[in-house]
Amino acid sequence: MIITVLTAALLLCGSAFALVASIGLLRLPDLFTRMHAASKAGTVGSGLLLLAAGLHAGDLAILFRALAGFLFFILTAPISAHLLAKTAHQVGYRLHPSTIIDELRRDRPLE
Repeated sequence: MIITVLTAALLLCGSAFALVASIGLLRLPDLFTRMHAASKAGTVGSGLLLLAAGLHAGDLAILFRALAGFLFFILTAPISAHLLAKTAHQVGYRLHPSTIIDELRRDRPLE
């Protein structure tokens, strides 16, 4: 019974994070904020769903594989999102006009 409740809680939390990530992809104004939503909330959501699947399987080997997959998500998604955003900035994708500061701008005076 405890494993069932824990699996259900992980499924609900993971689904909520995935929903927030998808809403962020639809509603946020520019590429960079959309990538932020996808890399943060999407990573946590998919990781929690993976853990729920591993826990529901009832096999310790599958649970360890799910934990390894979750760790892989947590380690790789933010790094790849950062590299993609940095490359998009270098290529010339514009920030939204409401953006206050652009720390990657090259013509910025040294402080």
